[in-house]
Amino acid sequence: MKLTRKDVEYVAALAHLELEPAELERMAQQLDAILEYIDQLNRLDTTNVEPMAQVLAPTSSGQADTWPNPSVREDAVQPCLPREQALAAAPDANGTFFKVPKVIEK
Repeated sequence: MKLTRKDVEYVAALAHLELEPAELERMAQQLDAILEYIDQLNRLDTTNVEPMAQVLAPTSSGQADTWPNPSVREDAVQPCLPREQALAAAPDANGTFFKVPKVIEK
């Protein structure tokens, strides 16, 4: 599949990205490579592949990894950063909230 510059400009507009001409060319090549890889995956014969019931891969024992997965931290409640400390690091705050620039839509 070959993407055109117009295709990339359309996707960039959807994402509200302003790309330079060199960036448009690079993105066209990268997006085209991604779509070609997806096309290659779609051509694979998966008729004899069982659907997965879980996303964790089986271990050497044949069993799927169980929690806690050593590569993922435990999901535990922890104290949050005090508001004053978080706001002190902000470039602009009003004492209670972060102040951010207004987002202007096209």
